Amino acid sequence: MSKQKSFFSIGSSLVFWLIICSNIVTESFAQDLEPRRWTPMPLGIHVIGAGYGYTDGEIFLDPLLQAEDVTVDVNTFAILYVQPFKLGNKLARLDALIPYNVSRWDGFLAGVPASVKRNGFSDPRLRFSVNLIGPNAMGPKEMKEYMSEHPVSTTVGVSLSITFPLGQYFEDKILNLGQNRFIFRPQVGMVHNWRNWSYELTGSVYIFTNNPDFNNGALKKQDPIFAIQTHLIRRFKHKIWASVSVGYGLGGQSIVNRLPNDDERGDFLGALSFGFPIVKNQALKIAYLRSQTIKDIGMDLNTIAIGWAFVF
Repeated sequence: MSKQKSFFSIGSSLVFWLIICSNIVTESFAQDLEPRRWTPMPLGIHVIGAGYGYTDGEIFLDPLLQAEDVTVDVNTFAILYVQPFKLGNKLARLDALIPYNVSRWDGFLAGVPASVKRNGFSDPRLRFSVNLIGPNAMGPKEMKEYMSEHPVSTTVGVSLSITFPLGQYFEDKILNLGQNRFIFRPQVGMVHNWRNWSYELTGSVYIFTNNPDFNNGALKKQDPIFAIQTHLIRRFKHKIWASVSVGYGLGGQSIVNRLPNDDERGDFLGALSFGFPIVKNQALKIAYLRSQTIKDIGMDLNTIAIGWAFVF
C-alpha cells in the first residue's frame, strides 16, 4: 500500500486545526478544537503542514484598565511537522508547531482612541502523544488491514504538550504575542469509530509557570484551566470528511504580585471542519471556529482557517 493511500485514509487528521486563539493577548489561553486528534498514524511516514487563519472579534478587559470597545484582528501563519514512531509496541507521535502572528488591537483607552500593532512569532509548541488502547505500532499496509477488519473500534491515548516562552514579548507592554512562561498541557482522549462515523472526546488541563516580568517587573501567576472538547465526524467517499465540534474551558484566574484578579475564564467554542485530498500525498482542511465568553472578562472571536499537509 502506498503512503498516499495510508495518509488520506488514516492520517487526514494531520491537516491540523491552527491554534489561532493561543496568544492573542497574554490573558488568553491556547484552547483549540482539533478533530481526528486520536486517529492512529502508521509508521514510516513523515508529515509537514502549513496553514493560515484570520481571527477577529471583541475583547472584554478589566474595567480598571480603562480600555473599552476593544477589537482585535489577527492573521496567523503556522508550520507543523509530525513524526509517528514506535514506543514499545504502542503507536506514538511527536508534533512541532511554530506560529507567526500579524495582530492589531483597536479601542478606547481612558476615552481616547488607541491602536496597537504586533507582528512576530508567538510561542512554539511541542507535543508528545501515545495511544494506549487501539492498534499497535504497524506500517501502512498492516494499518489498512486492521481498519478493514475492525470497522467498529476504540482508541484511547494520552499526550503532553509544552508551549515554550520564545515568542515576541515586551515586559513593559500589556499586549504581547508571546506569554513569557511555559504552558504544560496534559491531555487524555478517545475516538470511537463505527464504520463511516467517529466520536471523539478529549479532556485537557493547562498548567502555567510564573511570568516574572509581567508589566514592568510584576510577578504574574495563573490558576490552571480545565477544558473539554468533543467531535462528531463523518467520512465520505474519495477520502473526504467533515466534523462538528464543541468545547468548553473554565478557570485560569490570574494573580499579580499576590493580588488575585477577578478574571476567571469561561469560554464556549464551536467549530465546523471539512477535509479533502487535492493531489498526490497532499490534502487541505478548511475550518470555522466561534469562541464565546460567558464571563465579564474574555473574548468573542470568529476564526476562519485553512491548513495544508504533505506526507512523504
